[in-house]
Amino acid sequence: MNDEIIEESIDEDAICSLARLIGDEDRARSRTRMLMSLMKAIDIDGPEGEVEVFKAVADPCRLRIVKLLKEGELCVCEIMTALDKPQSTTSHHLSILREAGLVRERKDGKWSYYRLADSAVNEMIKQARELKKIK
Repeated sequence: MNDEIIEESIDEDAICSLARLIGDEDRARSRTRMLMSLMKAIDIDGPEGEVEVFKAVADPCRLRIVKLLKEGELCVCEIMTALDKPQSTTSHHLSILREAGLVRERKDGKWSYYRLADSAVNEMIKQARELKKIK
């Protein structure tokens, strides 16, 4: 990105606040420029997709479904039985997981089967478990 454009968009209040905290106006200006550049890159990528994924697995019932599907493909009726939840509730949770890209659906006649969308879903759960161990 062009340095002049970044320089023009630097918020002087942000520079002053950071300068008060770190005690060096030149360093504050440089760090603010770097931070603004990072934020623009983050905003271009758009965090909405990641937020949707994290929201989907933040629900205990949906996380349980993901963990069930680690063992392989299951029919909705099997997931309902395992969770002891009604079909409508189970389908709602599966819909959220599917929209977040965490599970895939396969239709076979009147039956719907679900599986994890990618091995990355397993890895995400494994990493979450590892992060929780680190204290």
